[in-house]
Amino acid sequence: MSDETKVVETSEAQIAVHWKEEELYHPSEEFIAQANLTDKSIFERFSLDNFPDYYTEFADLLTWYKKWDEVLDTSDAPSFKWFKGGKLNASYNCIDRHLDKNKNKTAIHFVAEPEGERVSHITYQELYVRVNEFAALLRDTAKLKRGDRVTIHMPMSAELPITMLACARIGVIHSVVFGGFSASACADRVVDSNSRVLITMDSYYRAGNLLDHKAVDDEACQLAKDAGQEVDTLLVWQRYPGKMSSPSALVEGRDVVVNDELKKYYGARVEPEEMLAEEGLFMMYTSGTTGKPKGCLHGTGGYLSYVTAMSKYIQDIHPEDVYWCMADIGWITGHSFIVYGPLALCASSVIYEGVPTYPDAGRSWRIAQELDVNIFHTAPTAIRALRKVGPDEPAKYNYKFKHMTTVGEPIEPEVWKWYYNVVGQGQAAIVDTYWQTETGGFLCSTVPGMQPMKPGSAGPGVPGIHPVVFDEEGAVLEPGCGKAGNICIANPWPGMMMTVWGDRERFVESYFGMYNKNRESKDWRDWPYMTGDAAVLAEDGYVRVLGRIDDVINVSGHRLGTKEIESAALTVPEVAEAAVVPVNHEIKGKEPELYVSLKPGYESSPELQQKVADAITFQIGKIAKCKNVWIVPDMPKTRSGKLMRRVLGAISNNGDVGNVMTLANPEIVEEIQKMVQG
Repeated sequence: MSDETKVVETSEAQIAVHWKEEELYHPSEEFIAQANLTDKSIFERFSLDNFPDYYTEFADLLTWYKKWDEVLDTSDAPSFKWFKGGKLNASYNCIDRHLDKNKNKTAIHFVAEPEGERVSHITYQELYVRVNEFAALLRDTAKLKRGDRVTIHMPMSAELPITMLACARIGVIHSVVFGGFSASACADRVVDSNSRVLITMDSYYRAGNLLDHKAVDDEACQLAKDAGQEVDTLLVWQRYPGKMSSPSALVEGRDVVVNDELKKYYGARVEPEEMLAEEGLFMMYTSGTTGKPKGCLHGTGGYLSYVTAMSKYIQDIHPEDVYWCMADIGWITGHSFIVYGPLALCASSVIYEGVPTYPDAGRSWRIAQELDVNIFHTAPTAIRALRKVGPDEPAKYNYKFKHMTTVGEPIEPEVWKWYYNVVGQGQAAIVDTYWQTETGGFLCSTVPGMQPMKPGSAGPGVPGIHPVVFDEEGAVLEPGCGKAGNICIANPWPGMMMTVWGDRERFVESYFGMYNKNRESKDWRDWPYMTGDAAVLAEDGYVRVLGRIDDVINVSGHRLGTKEIESAALTVPEVAEAAVVPVNHEIKGKEPELYVSLKPGYESSPELQQKVADAITFQIGKIAKCKNVWIVPDMPKTRSGKLMRRVLGAISNNGDVGNVMTLANPEIVEEIQKMVQG
């Protein structure tokens, strides 16, 4: 099925919305007093009447070799070019420009998973030296030049941003693959981007085990070769400099041990390439539900100015802050909000190698206490996990967050309140940010110093972003009408991807095909960006995201968002996690089936099953009554902690669960199958 038909088939998202609006939480006076953005006139300045010129305020946060000739070039719509003709370098903006006043400041705190290993504090001066030396190695040993693509398959480590910034320094487009991805996923990306250089690390820690990572990339090289793309250079960083921690043998003529090779480049300095704003900085692949992953190409000037502004105004990062984004750099969150945004602002960014609950549920809070972290950024998946395994842990540690982010998926109000009251001690401002790989930075969120928070809702559009909700016919669903539809963005913005690598047609169809009436138009107004998510706009303009348009269950003609059923289940105090899947029903069409896992110390019982079922009919109504409530020992999850609803859906519908060996806990699948299928 093509992306286009998928979108059209599943986009009749007129879901009646059943939840009550949550109360508002206001930021503290203390937070507002220090916030980067408290000037309410920004919303007027960033109104569509002033588009696109208002975005020069974001570009002015950067250092340019040459200012732009044109703010927005729409001649190749919808491949918009921002700050066209301007010249800059991302590596220079993240490192060099800070040296004059802040060379001794910590740029990166690297926290190893084993608690016995000391934290590495890398100053901006050390980062400058290491990025320059590695850039020289990329240029001279790996023979890379401006415009080439490189695939990076590395775990969380200080060497990962060093590698990215070295690529940016010499104008090489990097494509980072999440470290937990398989050899096959890595090979697909090598082939699609035509990378002849792959950069890896020999090993890394995960849940107490030192994993052999090089073996994965030996296999990826073979798979890529079989598909017609030869990797002629495999650069291998050592987890422990000076010794190999992988038993996999080096391949003569292909493998280069970075830590040995770097000795040749001691003291090397590489002049940053003056990149055009519209030249590519990196690619990031999104795995769609259909077809091969799409390589989203992000430009240099637009992307960097956007994430710098979002880091400053929405994340509220000041140079003196210690900022910890718990995402993996292999995802867009890590690119934008561990590496490029915070470092462009001269912040101190924490990188943690391992599992947030290893060796116990207090680990995250110990790291926060030790480094005096004051901005904390994570995903609902991690928040739910921390709430499940250690709801009382945060209170045992001495840390104080001024600001906390939630990102990556909608957060249930009950989980939000635990995050606010327990993790944030009722003092931190929370931003619930909504955005995507394709968007580069935030689309919707409250501005923390100016707007109140509403549990379960991302905020309105961030300054400059103008969301609109359409029904499938293209009619606007007005705020407060109580109906959900397809959330789109009316205007382009600098963080937006420029195209899908090597497939412009797919770019146009996937993101603009549904609501664009004229493919020839050069007017940005004709190109609303379609996110592919269903959402409802409250009267106050706050956006509540229901998940992907296909995460909607049609029960007897009523369309229910899976997220609202899961949120209802999570109001039951014993429940830690909830997942809803649609089950085929000959009369109703579909029927929701619910899986829940419990917090430690609670046992499954028929009474508890009934309590959960009652909570759903109480919160939403009988229409949302679930076929079954299954209390399971754990949910099937990927290694990055994502709950695999697809696997549960297959079990409920007696379908094929597919390959589950890549899951973090494959054994749980069989256990659930026995329970459900008997």
